[in-house]
Amino acid sequence: MTFDRLSAFAQWCRRHVEVTTLALMGLSITAVWTLAELTEEVVEGSTSSLDRDILLFLRTPGDLSDPIGPWWVEEIGRDLTALGGVAVLVLTTVVISLFFLLQRRWSTALYILATVGGGIVLSSIAKEFFDRPRPDLVPHGSLVHTASFPSGHSMMAAVAYLTLGAMVARAQKRWALKVYTLAVAVLLTLLVGISRVYMGVHWPTDVAAGWLGGGAWAILCLIAALSLARRGHIDREESDT
Repeated sequence: MTFDRLSAFAQWCRRHVEVTTLALMGLSITAVWTLAELTEEVVEGSTSSLDRDILLFLRTPGDLSDPIGPWWVEEIGRDLTALGGVAVLVLTTVVISLFFLLQRRWSTALYILATVGGGIVLSSIAKEFFDRPRPDLVPHGSLVHTASFPSGHSMMAAVAYLTLGAMVARAQKRWALKVYTLAVAVLLTLLVGISRVYMGVHWPTDVAAGWLGGGAWAILCLIAALSLARRGHIDREESDT
């Protein structure tokens, strides 16, 4: 069965932590390199045409103020974009941190707070540094007051949901629950980013940069978690019995 194979692969990864760490490091380096290339293209203006085409594709022809789809799709877009807001992410992070605190996993809770908090700070610094204007091609479907690149909602969602998903997955014994938890984390991250383009408040490359930056940070923090777990500073991952 598929889950049996995945479980066997997970057990192999736990037995070969060094290989797993190198693979994650390679993935993070790839994400950082891709982000650097994308940033260079954005700064040079090479992505302007692609950004415009995608943004216009998501608008009703002849009425740029109306996103494609019925009214309830636009309402869903607003709901999804809120999942990447600071208030929701902070609340979610605090709730899950308290979950680990109630289990007396103090180091894990502190690690989560530091990782997500650091990601939010990193996102804010990046916005101030690049200071890219928001899209003026279509009306905004959500209030915005900060710079556009990278997408803060997309980056913070990637940092928070992927980090929280990884930590919650580590606390589960059944492999099916681990896969489900990580899948939900990835899905929420993708939906937040897509909603930002749909609402017209970000260029598609803003969102791509947010995903890459947030994903790279989450992977680097996961590598740190594996290292800390080996040294006994963070609880080890649960496994099927």
